[in-house]
Amino acid sequence: MTTTHEYGVRIGASAALRAGAAAAVLDGDRLLLTQRSDNGEWCLPGGGIDAGERPAETAEREVFEETGLRVRATDLLGVYSNPDIVVVYPDGNRVQILGVLFRAEVVEGTAGLSDEVTEVGWFTAAEAAELTVIANHRPLLPTAYGVDGVYFDPPRD
Repeated sequence: MTTTHEYGVRIGASAALRAGAAAAVLDGDRLLLTQRSDNGEWCLPGGGIDAGERPAETAEREVFEETGLRVRATDLLGVYSNPDIVVVYPDGNRVQILGVLFRAEVVEGTAGLSDEVTEVGWFTAAEAAELTVIANHRPLLPTAYGVDGVYFDPPRD
């Protein structure tokens, strides 16, 4: 089974709320994105915040777990949530994500693959706009790139 999404006006009211953190790691004008092993979609590296963990620590840990790259969170870029999107996990859990997005800089290493990631890449904004990016990360891309006016299509049913 794969992770999927459900869409609907305020559908998040029927799901649990889960806190997560993601990292926007740039190399010049190229952003690090990972292709998920569960559904083949692209995303920013990130995941759920563990109890006793700061959100910035989550972003750093998730980048390392997913890519092997060590990063340091440097700036808070924003907090996001969309009550019209629910993530449905293979075990049936349904959650609305409340996420924290950080800018992060590379400390050491080279981005590689893991059990969660089938491909990694560094993409310009124009290149990322052509990818299938998970629904709850697509609206974050302009902020991650630090640009205004870049339009990323909303998720398609």
